[in-house]
Amino acid sequence: MYYYIGVDVSKSTIDVYIPMRDMHLQKENSVKGFKALHSKLKKLYKKDVCNVVWVYEPTSSYAKSLERFCSDQSILCYKINPKASSSFAKAMSQRGKSDPKDAKMLSAAGSLARPEEISIPDIDHTAERMSDLISYYRLLVKQRVQTSNHLEKLQSKDSDAVLLKELQQQIDSFKAKEKELIAQIKTIIANDTKYSQRFENIKSIQGVGDIAAIALLHLFIKYPGANQKQIVSLAGLDPVERSSGTSIRSKTKISKAGSRFYRSALFMSAMVAVRFNDELNRFYQRLLDNKKHTTVAQVAVMKKIIIIAKALYDNNTAYDKEAYLKRYQNNKDRNAA
Repeated sequence: MYYYIGVDVSKSTIDVYIPMRDMHLQKENSVKGFKALHSKLKKLYKKDVCNVVWVYEPTSSYAKSLERFCSDQSILCYKINPKASSSFAKAMSQRGKSDPKDAKMLSAAGSLARPEEISIPDIDHTAERMSDLISYYRLLVKQRVQTSNHLEKLQSKDSDAVLLKELQQQIDSFKAKEKELIAQIKTIIANDTKYSQRFENIKSIQGVGDIAAIALLHLFIKYPGANQKQIVSLAGLDPVERSSGTSIRSKTKISKAGSRFYRSALFMSAMVAVRFNDELNRFYQRLLDNKKHTTVAQVAVMKKIIIIAKALYDNNTAYDKEAYLKRYQNNKDRNAA
């Protein structure tokens, strides 16, 4: 029997609901606060403390410290999907929103957990380091783009040459740092026997370079249990349709959920792949021949890259161009017969 403790995580505090005594607590979002909570639970549940499950939403970096503490202390956790907890709150007719209310709702939402979803967090240190460096890389890219746009604006005005030179130096500095970060990430991957070969397998797809391979590897590590359809959705490439009756009807668009880093890296790979990868080139041309818009065809290629890369990652095999060409020729001969 499990005992579900609701933990609502914010930047500086955690709000906790303990159902045993209908108790609300607030602790620091720090190791000190987690230790105090764990000690309190040990006193309340005694021998049953091993069956206490901490229920929380892994929605931001604020929950990372909590997750590491639970991993170190072998505490059972249920990381509930934010959408599931939101739907559960509506089903409970919860009115208003506050941290104590959310903590109580999370405690009750523990009943939604399947047995396989309750576990001690397994911290993947390679994935953690990759995430930190990728976040910094994205920040640098954003700053470089902003600086480049500002430089172009000033160049059109024929501004001061010293200022233009300084901005160009900043852009060059950003590019050098970006290159350095990619090299650091590749070194981290190369030193991890679990992921180094899988990274090379993903890169074996013609058109997929270092940045796209890093993005795909990080996506697969972050969501290890996701199937093909789910991994496409987590990259934000799943279609979303808005229609209701006869008055609301718009074009189907991609959801753009998840990190933009995945989509931008995949877009560049798709542009290269349709030129140099026979399988993806034929796939792309077939869509265009069927009167699909170029944007739709490009998104379809991005999805196909994810699906191929996911299969290579799961099976730990490299991309086999010759096997594809053989299948293609067999299908061509069969259709001609």
